[in-house]
Amino acid sequence: MPYRAPISEYRFLFDHVVGFDAVTATDRFSEATPDMVDAILTEAGKMCEEVLAPLQRAGDQHPARLENGVVRTSPGFAEGHKAIAEGGWVAIAADPEHGGMGLPMTVTTAVNEMMSAACLAIQLNPLMTQGQIEALEHHASDEIKATYLPKLISGEWCGTMNLTEPQAGSDVGALRTKAEPNGDGSYSISGQKIYISWGDNDFTENVCHLVLARLPDGVDGTKGISLFMVPKYLPNDDGTPGKANDLRVVSLEHKMGLHGSPTAVMEYDGATGWLVGGEHDGMKCMFTMMNNARLGVGGQGIGVAEAAYQHALDYAMDRKQGRTPVEGGNTIVDHADVRRMLATMKADVFAARAIALSCAVAIDMAHATGDADWSARAALLTPIAKAFGTDTGIAVSDTGVQVHGGMGFIEETGAAQYCRDVRVTAIYEGTNGIQSMDLVARKMMDGGDAAFALLDEIEAFAEAAKSDLPDLAEPVWQAAETLRETVEWLVAQQDMTTRFAGAVPFLRGFARVLGGYFHLRAAVAEPGGARARLARFYILRLLAEHKSLFAQARAGSDDLYALSTDDLAA
Repeated sequence: MPYRAPISEYRFLFDHVVGFDAVTATDRFSEATPDMVDAILTEAGKMCEEVLAPLQRAGDQHPARLENGVVRTSPGFAEGHKAIAEGGWVAIAADPEHGGMGLPMTVTTAVNEMMSAACLAIQLNPLMTQGQIEALEHHASDEIKATYLPKLISGEWCGTMNLTEPQAGSDVGALRTKAEPNGDGSYSISGQKIYISWGDNDFTENVCHLVLARLPDGVDGTKGISLFMVPKYLPNDDGTPGKANDLRVVSLEHKMGLHGSPTAVMEYDGATGWLVGGEHDGMKCMFTMMNNARLGVGGQGIGVAEAAYQHALDYAMDRKQGRTPVEGGNTIVDHADVRRMLATMKADVFAARAIALSCAVAIDMAHATGDADWSARAALLTPIAKAFGTDTGIAVSDTGVQVHGGMGFIEETGAAQYCRDVRVTAIYEGTNGIQSMDLVARKMMDGGDAAFALLDEIEAFAEAAKSDLPDLAEPVWQAAETLRETVEWLVAQQDMTTRFAGAVPFLRGFARVLGGYFHLRAAVAEPGGARARLARFYILRLLAEHKSLFAQARAGSDDLYALSTDDLAA
């Protein structure tokens, strides 16, 4: 499938929408000059177009498979991973002390999105490694850092995260995997983990598993969980892979999509592991990796949305069908409903991308300045970026099938693969319902201060824009004010079930307002151009959804629980 990396879109967002100039103005990221960033994005885009995109169909048609205990990956995936590793794309944001580039997370987010658009199945491998790198940088001992980080950063080794068990999905605290001290500083890890993305492969020297397990004195629930590094091969003293550890891939899941990405059931039978972080601090350590992955997964959704949009647009520009109202128009792109679908796809991709990059900017500013307000902004935006990014990937890929008409339902066109591949992104790294619950609960423990600070910025910008673009600025200001009132109502609710009942529409409404704000910024930066016309479409059509979404958010839970289980089964 052809894919065109949207380099100019990233440049525009960096320069005019998400405030990337504040990141490069800090001492920590001063070397990320516009020329350097432009060169990085261009080279990454070229690699995605020429090396990764041709693997998209191969991964789907020739899935990873388990043969005699050995995982065999899809044709071309070894070469694809080699290109990612040798290009340094695994560790753009990693610490230079261990071989990383030390560049902003904002740049990593853009590169990850391009890789996801080109071939999501293979991009999931370096995404897991990136999260593991960050977890080790923050929590591992110096010895573990020295052994594992250089190899992970170079791409010679790759990383996974092992949380889920058959009886412990979102309720991680129910896990049964055990860790017994060996008396030499190592531990014996025993248990089974499921849904392990890229649990094994045939192209890296080692696979490094971060495994959640419970020590003998670990209490029940999440407070008794610890985190361990459990490699496929035990490292020798010189850092090379040594003897095989006592772990194995039991099976690979048969999945709806992402066939090129092996999702493993892992068995640990007295495997040797080493503690990462403190005893019983496993969830704290793993959340570092999970928060990194949540932004990355949001980017995966956006990347697939971009690819599905490009695929649908190419088809619509070529497919001839019926009369159109456009003089000289003879393809379906000129039919009103097809034009509506394509405009919705493009407008939502822009909104979701801007939200994700804005979240990345907040992460970079928090790292560069240590400012708690930036940390709060990053925390607030992370669940929105993850949920709205993946919801957008699902919606846009679904609409892409519709644009293709009957041909969209035929596998040979490739339109359906985007739907099948992206669907899981709304489930893993915490379902989008969990992201929404996190937003209305933990992220509102400050009484809404972080949300109000963001709304202050939105309303101030919209107020200033009223002089030039009153028909666009006024709806954005009004939507922000409605969101403010909804946040005020939300933080006043002490009953969490009342908050949770409307959490999903609240998050989506929040994302709609953010999308309107970012589209308005684009229109101000490029008045009268294509971006302003797209902003008009979004603000006058899609932003209007916020009213019904916030009405749902404030509906409470009584009507949900007035329905009995018998009513649901009737």
